[in-house]
Amino acid sequence: MMNHHLTVDHSTTLPTGRRQNGGDGPGRAARRRPGFDAGMYAVLLLFAAGWVVAVVHSISTGAPRPGLARVTSNPLSSDAAPPAPYLLDAALRQMVDATGFGGTSGEVQVLVVEPGEPPALPPLPDTLGDDVTVEYVSAEGDSVVPGDSAPPPGIWNVLLRSRAGVRRVPNLTVLSMVPLSEKRSGRIGQYLVGSWPNETGGTPRSEAYRPPRGMVRVTPENLDLPVSRHFRLRHFVTKGQDDVWPKYVLISPRLLDKLELTIDELNRSGTPVERVGVISGFRTPSYNTGGGDTSGRGALSRHMYGDAMDWFVDNDGDGRMDDLNGDGRIDREDGRVLIQAGERVEAMYPELIGGLGLYAPTGAHAGFVHTDTRGYRARW
Repeated sequence: MMNHHLTVDHSTTLPTGRRQNGGDGPGRAARRRPGFDAGMYAVLLLFAAGWVVAVVHSISTGAPRPGLARVTSNPLSSDAAPPAPYLLDAALRQMVDATGFGGTSGEVQVLVVEPGEPPALPPLPDTLGDDVTVEYVSAEGDSVVPGDSAPPPGIWNVLLRSRAGVRRVPNLTVLSMVPLSEKRSGRIGQYLVGSWPNETGGTPRSEAYRPPRGMVRVTPENLDLPVSRHFRLRHFVTKGQDDVWPKYVLISPRLLDKLELTIDELNRSGTPVERVGVISGFRTPSYNTGGGDTSGRGALSRHMYGDAMDWFVDNDGDGRMDDLNGDGRIDREDGRVLIQAGERVEAMYPELIGGLGLYAPTGAHAGFVHTDTRGYRARW
C-alpha cells in the first residue's frame, strides 16, 4: 500500500492591525501651540490642492478618477485595487477570532459546506457598518459569489472587500460539496463510490451514521490543498482508481481538530512531530467492502464517513512509524504513545470523543493508530 507523507511548514502568519497610539488626553487640545494648528491647516490645504490636480488630470486624460476605479473580475489578480489596510485588518481580525473555523486547535483550515448551503461565517462587526462585505472567489480565480449566497460545488477562498480594496482571509478555504444526487449506478461521473447503509431507506443507528448529502470534489490541481496544519486533501483520497478524475471524498473538520490537538499534545509532552504518514483517510463504501485487504474492516467503518484516519509519526521520512518511546525498537509501544496522547485529548475535549485503535507492525507497514470522532468511546 502506498503511504502519503507530508513535510510540515511551521510558518503561519496572520495579518496584524495598526498599533493603537495613545491619543490626546482631556484638555490637551487647548494647550496646543498656534504654530502646530497653522501647520495642520497647511497640510490639509496641500492635500486638497493635490486632489483637485489629480481629478483635473484624470478628466483631461480619460484615466479613472482617484478612488473610483472598479476592482477587476478576479479580486486577487495583480491589477486588483489596493487594500484599505486598517478597515480590512479590523474585519480580518474579527473573522479569524470569532468564526471558530480553526477549531479548538486553531489549526483547521477548511469549512465543509453541504450542497446549497451558505458557509457558516460570523457576522462582521457592527462598527464596520456596510463598508466591508464578504465574497467567495473560486480557487481558479474566475468566479466570484456574494457572501450571503451558497457557492456552487468547488473550492473557494474567502474575501473581505471594502470600497478601496480586498483581502483574502488567511488559512481558510470553503469546500462546497457536490450533491450526492449526482451519483448514478454507484458512480459520480466515472468515479466509483458505491452506496452507504440506509442510503435508500431505513433508519441509521445514529445521526453519525446517516448517509452524506454530498462529497468534496478532488482534482490533481487541489490535491495538496492544506486542510489543517499537518494534513492535505490528498490524505483523504481513497486508494485505487488512479487514472480516474475527479475523485470524491468526505472530510470532517472535527477529525482534523482532534488530530491536530493530538499532535499538539505529543509536542507538549516531549514527542516532537515534524512529519506524519497516512495509511488511510476516507474510504468509499465500494473500497471499504472490496478494496485491498478488507480484514478488520467494519461494515460501518468510520472511514466511510470521513471522520477517521489511520496515521503515524514519520519524522525521518522513511515511511514507517518512528521509535517514539526511544527503546531502540519499532513496535506496538510506539503507537501506544499516540494512543495515550489521544486519550488525554479526549479527556480535555469530550466533544471529540471517538475511536482509538492500535495496530502493530506487519510486513505491509510499521504500525499505526486509528483516530476517529464517532461520538462515543471505542478502543481496540
